[in-house]
Amino acid sequence: MEGLGGPSESPVAQKLHEAWRIYQFYLDKTTPHSVPRWVGTFVLAVLYFIRVYYVQGFYIITYALGIYILNLLIGFLSPLVDPEVEPSDGPLLPTKGSDEFKPFIRRLPEFKFWHSITKAFLIAFVMTFFRVFDVPVFWPILLFYWIVLFVLTMKRQIAHMIKYRYVPFNIGKQKYGRKRHAAGPSGSRAD
Repeated sequence: MEGLGGPSESPVAQKLHEAWRIYQFYLDKTTPHSVPRWVGTFVLAVLYFIRVYYVQGFYIITYALGIYILNLLIGFLSPLVDPEVEPSDGPLLPTKGSDEFKPFIRRLPEFKFWHSITKAFLIAFVMTFFRVFDVPVFWPILLFYWIVLFVLTMKRQIAHMIKYRYVPFNIGKQKYGRKRHAAGPSGSRAD
């Protein structure tokens, strides 16, 4: 079997391509399993924070990781087509109660959101093993600045969600039908 570059492809490039195919194969197998994926990411995040706490350093890496995750979160909570930025002929968010229902399409799908966060935690975790990335900073200032940035960004995002009446979360399929009452065969309630 020939590689992408044909028979002249180097053995190193062939091995890298094969490793990428294996990685992509297992990544594709995780697609339908969202809960185990997020549990794994949570475990990786806990390991990262334990490592940072244990070595008492790498706060600038943690701050950069927080900014990156905030950026990903904005993409995850934003619609694909933002009515404030670009008018489109395609599906738009309804702005009035009488508008036709249009499904919410994310700018950053859940799987890419998860994959990017997981890669970010993994890269940040590896960076904690290299002292060159341990820049001495006063971490409370970074934490305070990140919290202010988070609050202001989420305030703007929530105002956008209210203005265009969209909820970026799927709460599950809505159930329709009558409520069931605990009534006996004669129609009276059994107490």
